[in-house]
Amino acid sequence: MAPLEHRLLIGGDSRPAEGGRTTTDIDPYTGEVFAEVPAASPEDVTAAVDAAAAAFPEWSRTGVLRRREILLRAAELMTDRAEEAVRLMAGEVGGTRPWALFNVELAADILREAAGSLTAPRGEVLSGSDPDEWGFALRQPAGVVGAFAPWNAPLILGTRSFAVAVAVGNTVVLKPSEDAPVTAGYWLAGIMREAGLPDGVLNVVTNERSEGAEIGTTLISDPRVRRVNFTGSTEVGRSIGVEAARHLTPAVLELGGKNSVLVLDDADLDYAVEAVAFGSFMNAGQICMSADRVLVPEGMRVEFARRLGEKVAKLPYGDPRDPETAIGPVINEQAALRIRGLVEEAVRAGAVPHCGGLEPRGTLYAPTVLDNVTARQRIHSEEIFGPVTTVLGYESVDQAVEVVNDTPYGLTGGVITEDTRRGWSIAQRVRTGIFHINDQSVGDQPQAPFGGMKDSGFGHFGGRNGVEAFTDTRWVTFRERQARFPF
Repeated sequence: MAPLEHRLLIGGDSRPAEGGRTTTDIDPYTGEVFAEVPAASPEDVTAAVDAAAAAFPEWSRTGVLRRREILLRAAELMTDRAEEAVRLMAGEVGGTRPWALFNVELAADILREAAGSLTAPRGEVLSGSDPDEWGFALRQPAGVVGAFAPWNAPLILGTRSFAVAVAVGNTVVLKPSEDAPVTAGYWLAGIMREAGLPDGVLNVVTNERSEGAEIGTTLISDPRVRRVNFTGSTEVGRSIGVEAARHLTPAVLELGGKNSVLVLDDADLDYAVEAVAFGSFMNAGQICMSADRVLVPEGMRVEFARRLGEKVAKLPYGDPRDPETAIGPVINEQAALRIRGLVEEAVRAGAVPHCGGLEPRGTLYAPTVLDNVTARQRIHSEEIFGPVTTVLGYESVDQAVEVVNDTPYGLTGGVITEDTRRGWSIAQRVRTGIFHINDQSVGDQPQAPFGGMKDSGFGHFGGRNGVEAFTDTRWVTFRERQARFPF
């Protein structure tokens, strides 16, 4: 298949980058060129902000019913094109069919939830000290939003980066990941344009990988950009946050995680194995919410690891285009080698693999369950972001909670127990932005506040919190009678 070709989307203009420069987008499974996309310059980024700033006044005044109509139409179009999305995600990011369909479903729901938020109350009447004066706290769109979308869940996280921002009246410049410029950028923008989104409301710029920092800085430092959101690694997110802070631009950062699932001694072991297998290996473990660590009572550790290993060993992995494949490739060979390094080091230090292998085949890494991992091994504390999980034993629930909290990250987690009271008690003690009782760590719903603690970022997407993130609060007063002034 010939590589796809795309152009920058700036205002109503689909155009090449300055100087006609392009960069390649690689299929992680085959290693072939999947697409040729523009390599934007800083001048291209400024042109995109020009377009977004020009579109903002009219879009911010567009009626909520019209905005809702566009978002709902986009959700319908996305659902109708699910099979197209399956093909795109397989070729661009190695996504399996179940993962791609899940992306379509949740991304469409994000658009629907954004549409629903439009008719929710957008302010409040305030008590005043003067009976002749009314006070209002109003939430109004902030302006131009700089959005950075990652590759691992391109439809979900690409849509999330702009849906609520656009819904409440902002305009957006979207910079998708260099590993998913089509699925997380151009394809989504095409859906929105077909749904009726006016020119300039959503602009897309793509870049050469080595120039990502320069392009990002150009976008964030433009004084017309009044909000930034970024989903991705903690390392890059920290630099995004620092740059945004330099310009006093509020930012929502959703970053990495070292997520744990606690299995208590009263848990249904069969259910726990099924839940952990999903939470650890969906999308080859390349989800910020993936369960890197499974904590089980020491007396159950060996049996649990054996059962989980047997379950995971049967999961088919390989070609993401095969409908039977459960686990596809990781995003590139560098990622596979990094994962191998973590596993290899752990095994040399005494960790026991119950399934999987040390040597990747290109970008394929066999799903791996490790037992007998200790705190001195890097894999115990570093985010894996691949198809590997570790089983850790604990002597007491207090000790298990300490292990969960003993990490710079604080994104998500779960506890599997038949006793809701014990689950609630643990949920109140762990330091994560998200926690699931009687479930694993992977879960996202568009109406819920999504965000982490500590090095997992700050701010929230989703629901009322998402609306607040992309609007400014203003105090407006109205006086019924003329006031008397002291001089």
